[in-house]
Amino acid sequence: MCPAVYVGDDAPTTGRRFSPHARTRPPCLKARRPRRCSLSTPAGRRNTVNHKDDGTHLAPRASRKGRDELLNAIHAFIEQHAPCADADLLEQMVYTVCRLAKDRTGRGELKILNRALKELRLAFKTFAPFAHVRKATIFGSARTPETHPQYQEARKFAELIQAAGWMVITGAGDGIMRAGHHGATRESSFGVAISLPFEQSTNDVIAGDEKLVNFRYFFTRKLMFVKEANAIVLFPGGFGTQDEGFEALTLVQTGKSHILPIVLCDEPGGTYWQHWRTYVKAELLGTRMISPEDMDLFHVTDRAEDAVRVVTRFYRRYHSQRFVKDELVLRMLSPIGAADLDRLNATFADILTGGTITQFKGALPDERGELADLYRLKMSFNRRSMGRLRKLIDFVNDAE
Repeated sequence: MCPAVYVGDDAPTTGRRFSPHARTRPPCLKARRPRRCSLSTPAGRRNTVNHKDDGTHLAPRASRKGRDELLNAIHAFIEQHAPCADADLLEQMVYTVCRLAKDRTGRGELKILNRALKELRLAFKTFAPFAHVRKATIFGSARTPETHPQYQEARKFAELIQAAGWMVITGAGDGIMRAGHHGATRESSFGVAISLPFEQSTNDVIAGDEKLVNFRYFFTRKLMFVKEANAIVLFPGGFGTQDEGFEALTLVQTGKSHILPIVLCDEPGGTYWQHWRTYVKAELLGTRMISPEDMDLFHVTDRAEDAVRVVTRFYRRYHSQRFVKDELVLRMLSPIGAADLDRLNATFADILTGGTITQFKGALPDERGELADLYRLKMSFNRRSMGRLRKLIDFVNDAE
């Protein structure tokens, strides 16, 4: 077994170079190809991958005694150095790290895991104090000048959404990203920056702020863009903007993200998103690569005021969602009337796998008292019809 567990430099990016291996490295990691520790399979034998091997499942050829000793050691370590309510998850993470040594994972892959974990830890820490504030992620070109109408519209959206009590998240660069920070002000802005060899630099509005996080990897950065967002608003941009927009739509369409308003906003009279929607209808919907209901996952506009209306309307009554076992639970700030509930069941029966949509107040047992003062709609949702679910939420918000 690896003789030590150690922690390298704490912060992912602080503007200086750092080495996660500054301290003495365990002997099992000193060689370019680490020597096998006690969890390794015998020489010449290939390990059978067990995708559920989190410390509670034994790989076919692993030593049960060695595994139990390792799990006990990890449990004791976490109990002493990192006690918390979710210690079981920390233990699984440490177990996975030890498995990396057994798997002879290359140094390059270890560096990716190491850096990604550090980036996410700092990002989670940065956003945590503001978990109670709704946030809009703004995407768009870094090349849009301050004098351009698209910049002015992005700035106006940020001003209006901040006035509604929201904060904004942008990529911290220039162009549309700066417009978002410019409109919302530094105090109501987050910067999620990326290190690039060209173009990207932290804009003057958010530079040096404690709510600025720097990333090396796009995948960790994009996770934070979506994870922390209650709405996503896209202004015209290049490949990066298109990538971010399509990924957000894909995550919502497939149920990998909670449903949220996605607004495509242009300058007044602009045609960027009009042409984009024409392409989507002709080449994706027209060839049945997406469903008609998928067109309801986004809203196209050329007015910042309309974008704010769509975003804030989404949360007029609807609050949040979660799955409790096989049931989808929509939390609401206020109940809908009996007649509206009947119409809801009649209109959206096609997205249920059985039963009806019921309404009640208070948390289900598996919600552990979370948001117990809110009303709920519970249903057996088919987990496919996300565009229809978006329309259902609109119905709920518009009900008297």
